[in-house]
Amino acid sequence: MDIHLVKKKYRDALSGLTQNTRRVFDYEQPVLIEGGNYPGIWLECGPLEGLIYGKFVPSIAKANHEVFFHHQREDGYLPYRVSLENETHSPIGSSQIQMVVPIARTALETADLTADEAFLSNAYKACVRWDRWLAKHRDTRGTGLCEAFCEFDTGHDNSPRFAGLPKKCPDNDASICPKEGNLPFLAPDLSASVYGGRIALAEMAMRLGRRHDAEMWLESSEILRQRIIRYCYHPEDEYFYDVDANNNFVRIRSDVLTRVLSENVVDQPMFERIYARHIRNPESFWTPYPLPSVAADDPAFVREMPQNSWGGATQALTALRAPRWFEYYGKTTDLEHLMRRWVTAILRASGFMQQMDPWSGEFSTSEGYSPTMCLFIDFVDRLGILSDENTG
Repeated sequence: MDIHLVKKKYRDALSGLTQNTRRVFDYEQPVLIEGGNYPGIWLECGPLEGLIYGKFVPSIAKANHEVFFHHQREDGYLPYRVSLENETHSPIGSSQIQMVVPIARTALETADLTADEAFLSNAYKACVRWDRWLAKHRDTRGTGLCEAFCEFDTGHDNSPRFAGLPKKCPDNDASICPKEGNLPFLAPDLSASVYGGRIALAEMAMRLGRRHDAEMWLESSEILRQRIIRYCYHPEDEYFYDVDANNNFVRIRSDVLTRVLSENVVDQPMFERIYARHIRNPESFWTPYPLPSVAADDPAFVREMPQNSWGGATQALTALRAPRWFEYYGKTTDLEHLMRRWVTAILRASGFMQQMDPWSGEFSTSEGYSPTMCLFIDFVDRLGILSDENTG
């Protein structure tokens, strides 16, 4: 690997992140926006990206959380998006929930990074209110799981998972489930996000001296974990699927699985079975450039690789989250392989784009994309490519 090229690309990534640090609607501090085709900050990914960039600019780690807390509604709803400061048409997004990595988890890690107890206290209060909103409005079937009402709830744009279903909720109101199709879905990934959030809330509560609350969060999280497996796990397939309103599995092997694993929902023995059969399978997710957004051998896989496709293309956001669960389950060697494949592909690319072909590593969609910049600096640092030992 050409160290000089890595250095240049690393500098380019940091420069791009600086350029993508912008002011958004009705918030004083600059935040790291998504970049590319996405002029704003998204709940799905902004907090994690802020945390990664926060190693260089700690204030961004906090701002990428506090911007959502600042715009939190009185009923506890967190906006899924906040647009740039000059946006006047619907600058605060409310038509979906669009969450993946729990904001409570990244807030806890941000509190560790910044050693800011006031931030921890404020984050705890905001995330408790968010959990209550989700429990009130996204459990219409009474299972205790978090339900998906539309395609954008999970950020799975153009995924066969939601083929023929609405992209957002009616009247820009994330509490209203569309009447089309067999909605709502019991969503394993959204439920896993709630589960991971409750684990983080328990740790927050302990640090804040709220022992009783911590015990309550741990108890409720374990109940939820068991229900995710009870309702959404298909034993024969050894896979987690959505369950539609008719209680049928939506049997598309998408990266929903990686999101369940990311929140450590399964124990090590179950993980090993799932990992060997699906993740580490070259015919499914372990393509030359892992991990595709739908298993390569699934009939629903979209081989044409259109722009912004969660129907097959390997997405930077999925790779950016990978260390959070590969390390937890002890797959450090495979993680190193994944990171090197991504670094190699980015070095060949003209810029920092959103997705790539899982076989060729060719990038497309959204030049100037912050997640890919964050991924590059994070992976290069984790791999030690630019350490003193390598650079002399």
